[in-house]
Amino acid sequence: MAETLASLVAESRDRLRAAGIEHAALDVRHLISGLLDLSLSAVVSRGREPVSETDAARIRAAVERRLAREPVYRILGEREFFGLPFKLSKETLEPRPDTETLVDRMIPYLRAIVARKGHCDIIDLGTGTGAICLTLLSEVLEARGTATDISKDALSTATENAAALGLADRFSPLLSNWYEKVDRRYDVIVSNPPYIRSNVVKELEPEVRLYDPAAALDGGDDGLDAYRAIASQAGHHLETHGVIGLEIGFDQKEAVTALFNAENLRLCEEAKDLGGNDRVLIFERDTNR
Repeated sequence: MAETLASLVAESRDRLRAAGIEHAALDVRHLISGLLDLSLSAVVSRGREPVSETDAARIRAAVERRLAREPVYRILGEREFFGLPFKLSKETLEPRPDTETLVDRMIPYLRAIVARKGHCDIIDLGTGTGAICLTLLSEVLEARGTATDISKDALSTATENAAALGLADRFSPLLSNWYEKVDRRYDVIVSNPPYIRSNVVKELEPEVRLYDPAAALDGGDDGLDAYRAIASQAGHHLETHGVIGLEIGFDQKEAVTALFNAENLRLCEEAKDLGGNDRVLIFERDTNR
């Protein structure tokens, strides 16, 4: 007798629960939805339908990977961000919903620049999958983006994502350690840099510690190394009326603001994430200094 979707859902859920996976039922629905190209609701509503031996084997193999604490979207190979699909790779950080706050808050600034200049040039420092830069390009058609990373793997993945989203003609990858290879100014600088203190990285959940690249997590002894690098050269790479948008750790607002204030950059907006934590800071030149 053929196995049904419902029986595989129940079996997979019970295995994950037994291993202490916190959101076992939701993880299983997402895994099966992605593997079988079904909506989340269809995973439930079509529960009586038979599943082929091949698909059942694929589902069980994915569950084995989840039991090893590999994240759901790593197993599936892509994750949705701001409604767009982004392929993941070994050296890219998995884009997360809290980072959507940065994109959402930056869009009005890009549109204001376009209204003033007719175009907008963005640089995304440490782009990873390209999620921030490419989402901004998809929302503001007059924008062009440069995306830097120290990882060739990440830049290859971001370039592949740009092509898949039809944005390759406005997207330029650049192998660079922050501003190292950057030789011009931009209207907008954005970044979700590594901001976790080095001694905390080893305490992270295994889904993060074992599968997200360390270079995208470790922000140095105080978690602020990347912000120092970005702030120290921002004046050389930001247009006169440009803005800088950053994701930060929940407890870093004051420290990061002080670093940018010291470089003649004024905080013009801050935003909290979905959990109510400080998550986004936006700076502009302080014309009063």
